[in-house]
Amino acid sequence: MSGLATQTFTVTRADLVRYARASGDDNPIHQDDAVARQVGLPGVIAHGMYTMALAARAVERWFPSAEVVSFGCKFTQPVVVPEDPGVEIEVAGVVSGESEGLTTVTLTVTCGGEKVLGMPRAVVRG
Repeated sequence: MSGLATQTFTVTRADLVRYARASGDDNPIHQDDAVARQVGLPGVIAHGMYTMALAARAVERWFPSAEVVSFGCKFTQPVVVPEDPGVEIEVAGVVSGESEGLTTVTLTVTCGGEKVLGMPRAVVRG
């Protein structure tokens, strides 16, 4: 198994506003601390799909000319985004298999040392 260089992404509240606008997911738990706390969260959380997209961005950077054939994960832990300066998400990867032109990458996605995506995995071609 071959390890890939860990990549770090900073997530800010402004990123969440832009993602909400682009995705149409304007659930207030992604922008309003009071609403997030009312529903039992510790504060504003990042969109799960945004966190997944950052993991996919890491794969694209590791394999810039490859085609992503599949990408999947489970949302296991919320990413709490404080107002300032935001929070960092780290994406580590290991090439866990190669066969017939396909490369399988097993990812570890963490925030504050805790895994935030379960079983993240990508398969790329090329």
